[in-house]
Amino acid sequence: MDLKIALLAGDGIGPEVIDQAVKVSDAIAKKFNHTIEWTPALTGAAAIDAVGDPYPEETHQTCLDADAVLFGAIGHPRFDNDPSAKVRPEQGLLKMRQKLGLFANVRPTFTFPSLLDKSPLKQERIEGTDLVFLRELTGGIYFGKRGRLNEGHTAFDTCTYTRDEIQRLAKKGFELAMTRSKKLCCVDKANVLESSRLWRETVQAMEKEYPEVKVSYEFVDAVAMRLVQWPNSYDVLITENLFGDILTDEASVISGSMGLMPSASVGTENALYEPIHGSFPQATGLGIANPLATVLSAAMMFEMSFGLTEEGAIIRKVVDQSLADGVVTEDLKENGDKGNSTSEVGDYLVSKILE
Repeated sequence: MDLKIALLAGDGIGPEVIDQAVKVSDAIAKKFNHTIEWTPALTGAAAIDAVGDPYPEETHQTCLDADAVLFGAIGHPRFDNDPSAKVRPEQGLLKMRQKLGLFANVRPTFTFPSLLDKSPLKQERIEGTDLVFLRELTGGIYFGKRGRLNEGHTAFDTCTYTRDEIQRLAKKGFELAMTRSKKLCCVDKANVLESSRLWRETVQAMEKEYPEVKVSYEFVDAVAMRLVQWPNSYDVLITENLFGDILTDEASVISGSMGLMPSASVGTENALYEPIHGSFPQATGLGIANPLATVLSAAMMFEMSFGLTEEGAIIRKVVDQSLADGVVTEDLKENGDKGNSTSEVGDYLVSKILE
């Protein structure tokens, strides 16, 4: 199969972890006789420095022309520390989501047998956890009307949703639940927020189309509590943008490290695959960044965009093997032990794929 993939390394550790995902993907392509055409493009702070735009039109066209997008990370401290900055790297991510119609963030959370003791949660609570969040990406408070009043002393951000936006996300959730254990949880704050009441009534109206799916409705604060108490009680969860942003980061601690969790953003024009972690500027260039989340994002790409399930399964298998064998970066080592470098982990994965 011929695969055309846009490569958006981004900022910070993005280029380092993307390099390992490319190595692993190329090894898979060699093993299964696929051809991958990689097309690099600028985004984030790197794009601002080059052309003054965090998501240039040239990058957008590269994404449109590709079959899938593999993305690293966005962000740089010089923008974080300047509240007056008019152009920010994160604006590129929001712009990319909007222009590519990336409305559904698919965020799995699962555990690794060899790392159960790495989680801050008790092993008996997290063992066997396998859940998926679907977070709405292009609506809500991040895209609503915002501004300042009273000479800048009052600020407001508006959360706005349409029924169509909710339906298309919920449809993905119902369809995913049908392929799993047929359980779906709608996360909202319908006791307080009008937008959440629209979410709840829209999902309730869709239940009859999926009679085999058992649907529950829970307030976001209750889910935040239960997620770290009984994560096994959940399977597929759907929610709006802000709630999903917070809950998925909370869920990442179940696995033991944010450096292990992949994600996909599915849209009307294309699909994008990325690790859930940020650009981690403090680690840039030190060779200590954990590439496994990006590698596992590539596994999701093979499966979801190309239907290559065996290829994705092999990537996950060699990642499990690297964890079991202790070929990991320092964030997964104990007692101050020196970890393997980012590239050494990538090389190990490649060697196991080609064995």
